[in-house]
Amino acid sequence: MNEMLKVQSHHLERGAYLYIRQSSMRQVMENVESTKRQYNLRGRAIGLGWRDDQVVVIDSDQGESGASASWREGFQHLVSDVGMGRAGIVMGLEVSRLARNNADWHRLLEICALADTLILDEDGVYDPANFNDRLLLGLKGTMSEAELHVIKARLRGGILNKARRGEYRCPLPTGFIYDDVGDVALDPDAQIREMITHFFETFSRVGSATQTVKTFSREGLLFPSRLRNGKQVVFQPLTTSTAMRMLHNPRYAGVYAYGQRHYRRTADGKKQLRKRDPKDWLACIPDAHPGYISWEQFQHNLKVLEANGQGYQTARASPPREGAALLQGRVICGRCGSHMSARYAARRGQVDTWYVCHRAYASRGERHCQSIAGWPVDEAVGELIAAEMTPAAVELTLEIRKEIEARHDEVDQLRLRAVERAQIDADLAQRRFMLVDPGNRLVADTLEREWNDKLRMLADVREEREKALREDRLALNDAIRDRLVAMTENFKTVWCDPTLPNRERKRLLAYLVEDVTLLKFQAEGETRIHIRFRGGRTETLTTQNPKSSAQQVKTRPEVVELVDKLLDDHICAEIADILNVRGIRPGGAARRGKADAQFTDLRVIYLVKQYGLQPRYDRLRERGMLTKAEACAKLDITDCTLVRWAKYGIVKRHAYNGYIGLYELPESNVPAKQCSRWNQLVHRAEAIRLLNAQNA
Repeated sequence: MNEMLKVQSHHLERGAYLYIRQSSMRQVMENVESTKRQYNLRGRAIGLGWRDDQVVVIDSDQGESGASASWREGFQHLVSDVGMGRAGIVMGLEVSRLARNNADWHRLLEICALADTLILDEDGVYDPANFNDRLLLGLKGTMSEAELHVIKARLRGGILNKARRGEYRCPLPTGFIYDDVGDVALDPDAQIREMITHFFETFSRVGSATQTVKTFSREGLLFPSRLRNGKQVVFQPLTTSTAMRMLHNPRYAGVYAYGQRHYRRTADGKKQLRKRDPKDWLACIPDAHPGYISWEQFQHNLKVLEANGQGYQTARASPPREGAALLQGRVICGRCGSHMSARYAARRGQVDTWYVCHRAYASRGERHCQSIAGWPVDEAVGELIAAEMTPAAVELTLEIRKEIEARHDEVDQLRLRAVERAQIDADLAQRRFMLVDPGNRLVADTLEREWNDKLRMLADVREEREKALREDRLALNDAIRDRLVAMTENFKTVWCDPTLPNRERKRLLAYLVEDVTLLKFQAEGETRIHIRFRGGRTETLTTQNPKSSAQQVKTRPEVVELVDKLLDDHICAEIADILNVRGIRPGGAARRGKADAQFTDLRVIYLVKQYGLQPRYDRLRERGMLTKAEACAKLDITDCTLVRWAKYGIVKRHAYNGYIGLYELPESNVPAKQCSRWNQLVHRAEAIRLLNAQNA
């Protein structure tokens, strides 16, 4: 009777909303009675006065948890219709069906109170606008949320108790299975085990997850991957994400680990993942089951990955890469002690290497600590490494050959496993085809087609293995043998081989050198290189710093000195020819890409003016040379006579600017009779020359 008093006419004019929910699909399939009880609430609404066509059933949230409303579309639709005044009553079997979260529940109560909407459960009808009903509904919501917490805590406690003992069964990664008694064991498939072992050995050799993936791709190896059903294993190309996941999984080290990550629900209902520190793991049991690597090797792999993933501003010894910087990741600043980074600059048609210490600039905005040209340093360190390695080249050659042969044998063994697996699949398809009834052509044709596909796959795998064997044998017999012989005779030949990848040089350097400290002396124009070898031995080298741009275009001092000396006896054009014959080139010619540039008279004149050299004219005047006018006045002759005397060597003419020159008289005082005698000799010589010309 009390329920009928709460239901008013304006409530009956609106719809009756029936909300149905089960927490999981398993409950939907197994707890059918609960579902029937929820649907039976339709009769309660009809009994209170609503027509059958006014009852709106919302059951789209079947199999959804009531812990939050963010992922329940049906509940959001219900709240929306209540807020728009379409619902006269909201029905649910119990409060927990509507919400197990106080925030969602009280929001619904507030909206129902504002919209004058009733709430019905199995116990009765409530008016959220009434204080007593509102209080009772709030208590029911609190108890529903507490019930969910108790259920979760009970289940969680049981899981944690088993996990701490290492008995909680978690999905196993590829390479592990549960045996008949429930213990973790290595996969019985030999191909899977050998492929995973080869993966960890390759990572230990190359020191990078990306390089490991490239190595598998280059060798043509497919990596096993377990499907989501946990039973079937497929072979597919190795990816970087798979490699990183394996390297971070402690299961491969034989460690039972639980609680490595912490999940939280965000406001929009999504899961938020946060990794825990290893010391905060809920369970960590070493040697819990067989593994592929040791716990120490697993921790070392994590350190390598951490060093590889650090930013360029962080001090690190990064894995070898393709760049030309030989000391990449191993250079330490001699002033501040920070690691220096490698930089590349394209200049003059080539890529130059620089080692830069920019920690002060990045953190405090100050000037770079040091910036050192890398090619002189790399050349000096490379020569030292070549000299150090040559005495031990024979022993190293044998070790390298053994390693290459072992690596080829290991890869071939993995390819052989793939052939065996393809053979097993082909045999299985053959047995299926042979067992089928020949009269049942529909099934027989399908099995025959499957058998043919398996045979083609077997032929392809065998062909790939034979091709790889030929390539490996050719590489080992020809190219590798030549390099090993060259290494035995002279390791420097192999080190300077342009076909040797830079990554291999850096990898070899990493086995010998711990770090290299650089200290630049600007005034002396040199760089000190302090090399610390593995084992503690040190070595110090000194290299000359490359010239700056201004220094490169500047003429060398010895050239300027030579020009100054040649000015005593030669004009600028003659000096240019002398310099060109001696193979001397102008300053900066190579830098401007003009290695064949030569000196000209204008270049020599520029040097004379630029470096303040004494002009040839002044030098001749200091030696007492006279101009044409002065010489004519001194000898009391005409200009033409002076020219003829110079032509026949009576007086000496010294050029200082092309055809313009100064004259050197034979004596300080020349008598008039002597001048007349000279003129007679000149006239006689000219007459003889003309007569000879006519006779000819």
